[in-house]
Amino acid sequence: MSEKIDSDLNLDLHFLPSWAKEPSNRNLYADFQGESEGRGDRPRGDRPFRRQGPPGGGGGPGQRPPGGGGGGGRRPEGRRPDGPRGQGGPRRDDRGQVRPEGRFEPRAPREEPLPDVNVNFRPEEKGVESLARQIKMTGRAYPLFEVAQMVLAKPERHTVVFSVQKGEANQIVQPLFVCALDDSLWLSEAEAVEYVLNKHFETFYQAEKTPVDPPKGTYTFVAQCGMSGIILGPPNHHDYQNQLRKLHSERFSRMPFDVYKSRVKIVRDEETIKKWLESLSFKTEYTCLNMPEPLRLGSREEVVKHFRENHLPVIIKQVEAHTLTGVASRTMRCAPLQRLARAAWEEQRRFPMQTATVLSQQFASHGLQFFKFHKNVTHVAIARPHYLDMEATPISDGIKHIVDFINSHPKCTRRQLIEALAPAPTTVLVSHAPEAAPVAEVAADGTPAPAAPPAPPAPAAPTPEATVIISDLHWLVHQGHVVEFADGMLETAKKPLPKPIKAAKTPVVTLETLDDQPENDSAPSASYEPAPLPTPALAPAPAAPVAEEAPVPAAPAPEPAAPDEPPPASV
Repeated sequence: MSEKIDSDLNLDLHFLPSWAKEPSNRNLYADFQGESEGRGDRPRGDRPFRRQGPPGGGGGPGQRPPGGGGGGGRRPEGRRPDGPRGQGGPRRDDRGQVRPEGRFEPRAPREEPLPDVNVNFRPEEKGVESLARQIKMTGRAYPLFEVAQMVLAKPERHTVVFSVQKGEANQIVQPLFVCALDDSLWLSEAEAVEYVLNKHFETFYQAEKTPVDPPKGTYTFVAQCGMSGIILGPPNHHDYQNQLRKLHSERFSRMPFDVYKSRVKIVRDEETIKKWLESLSFKTEYTCLNMPEPLRLGSREEVVKHFRENHLPVIIKQVEAHTLTGVASRTMRCAPLQRLARAAWEEQRRFPMQTATVLSQQFASHGLQFFKFHKNVTHVAIARPHYLDMEATPISDGIKHIVDFINSHPKCTRRQLIEALAPAPTTVLVSHAPEAAPVAEVAADGTPAPAAPPAPPAPAAPTPEATVIISDLHWLVHQGHVVEFADGMLETAKKPLPKPIKAAKTPVVTLETLDDQPENDSAPSASYEPAPLPTPALAPAPAAPVAEEAPVPAAPAPEPAAPDEPPPASV
């Protein structure tokens, strides 16, 4: 029984041409609104520009006089000269920079630096197993980097691994903290504690309100946080400064206190004042849950202290690496880590080197092979290209015909190969008597029942010749003698070029080096054989005396002449 292939990770559907991926019923003119014929229907902003008056001159209707005033060429004192388009001359902003045409250019928001944390993308194991199974079934070779792009396209196909960076002396640059309740990741312990007490407060504590006397006096205004909307109370209230600093430390600690204080606004609305008085008409107490003995806490500060002493070591832990799913990485509560994951994902989408490296290791564990096509594109396939020497290897005629056809027809496909080597037989039409038309079925009320739709034609079974060719091609592909690429193109494995033979280095030996060599014959020789040494030209030995009877000494032999000089004449 064949195993069903996951349609979400179907390689054949992914490597289709772009025009084949579009739906067939797509309306190309769905967003076309048309163009109004009348001039009155055209919006004012869409009207073409029309020059008023002759170019380069004045006096036309709608134009200002050259002097900029109500007439005449002199500009009134105290008025700036007109700039481009009548917007005034160049102005300077608060930083001393000139703004063209007097327009205000908003300052780009300053992005905070990304945390020093490593982010790696790892393809999901089950998805890689499905891809490896498809590659083995089809036998095709797929570009590795495009498969990595397909894995990064959807968050369900990969996981994200966050790991710490270590600096000098093996010190962690930026620590990581994990909440065990929902597997969320944080950069600091304080942020994790605040998140747990806001998100999972009912798991550890229960709040109970007790009515108390509201503050006495008449209040006409209260202070309210301009960013969070929390009512802080009148500035002259005894608890105002405590509430202000508490809110700043808990939610806006990264902002300077003076800057945050300037965001506080004064509200004179009666409903806001009444809401603040009602908040002080009750006293909130907290009952500790999941504790051996009942305990009541009177303030939020006591709750935070109790949580740190009793629940912090179990709920929040510091880690060096943590893995999240792709979907969870895009909905992280920690904003800096979410921006970091987004930046790393965009970088991998441009060039997925890291993802392709991990993907190649996973494919190798499933027995797949890798090779480079045209020395620049890495492919993954069932086998590496292996040249088939048809002269030295005994093969059948069918395999030889397949290899010859692929070599003689570059960029051919499997279908073209089968149609050329095993053409379909021609169908002979035989005339028969016309068959009687089927009798239409009649319903109970006498009306003819609708005719059944014609059955779709059954796919033609391959001929025995085509079956043999498919079997031979399957063997060639799985042995690496033929490579079938993702686009269906067939190509044979080329004969490897012979490796150039490196010439052995001949040592240069002179008379001086010979004198330095040891005379011991047992000295070890070099790893290569030395070339024959040239024999130096030495003087011949003196001639022996002729005989004892001839006491006359023999004349000394002449010295050998130089090779470029002629021998001396005999005397």
